[in-house]
Amino acid sequence: MLRLFLWELDKLFHLRSVRLGLLVAFLLPFLWALAPGLKEVYGLVLVSGWQVVALGLLAGMEFLFPFLVVMAASEALGAEVSQGTLKTLLLRPFPRYSLLFAKLLAAFLYPFLLLLASFLGGVLAGLPHGLEGFFGGTGVGPGGFAGVGYLSPSGAFLELFRAHLLAGVVLLPMAALALLYATVFLSTTASALAAVATLLLMRLLVAFPALTPFLLTTYLDLHLRPQAAGVGLPLLLLYALGFGGLALLIFERKDL
Repeated sequence: MLRLFLWELDKLFHLRSVRLGLLVAFLLPFLWALAPGLKEVYGLVLVSGWQVVALGLLAGMEFLFPFLVVMAASEALGAEVSQGTLKTLLLRPFPRYSLLFAKLLAAFLYPFLLLLASFLGGVLAGLPHGLEGFFGGTGVGPGGFAGVGYLSPSGAFLELFRAHLLAGVVLLPMAALALLYATVFLSTTASALAAVATLLLMRLLVAFPALTPFLLTTYLDLHLRPQAAGVGLPLLLLYALGFGGLALLIFERKDL
């Protein structure tokens, strides 16, 4: 199984969308570090390089990172179908479900690699602003960018590390949902559009207050609300496992 996972991970990194996504995630913080209008538009004056790391995360999680994860997970199976290699793979001497399970594991790893690229890019982009302790906030901790007083380098690192981990968990259900739709439609474009449409529909369901605590979209900003992790983390993982398990079930029974 490990060999199959590494094989699928290698194929994932050969996808153009994945390599482009990692590059964009790495370069995004540099855009904010060099932006001349931060004060005029956002009322923010950078006082620490740690804030650059946070800006990359906050900007990416608005739309870019979820979109990149959905596209990668959709293409992981959709590319096999479009290239005609899926049926050949299914002739190999391993259970059918193991192929999709390996793709699911690779898709689950990709969000964390994407966020790691963003974190490293943010640290490099923030070097000119310094990575020492400062008076203010990282943007993902108490007080936002204003902070609540002096913040040490280790404190800033821990806040950002926690926020990136939580953001990775937020992206897991999206990867599983996109792969689920890929098993249904066997198309990269259709599965990506269906996943995005499902998330948009869930956002509309906030009009039903009784459903709000159980919606995936309620916790898309969990990286900014770590206090909600007690409820949000189990629910997000349940969504990821549920979507992934359903994808495995459909793939096992689907006539290809």
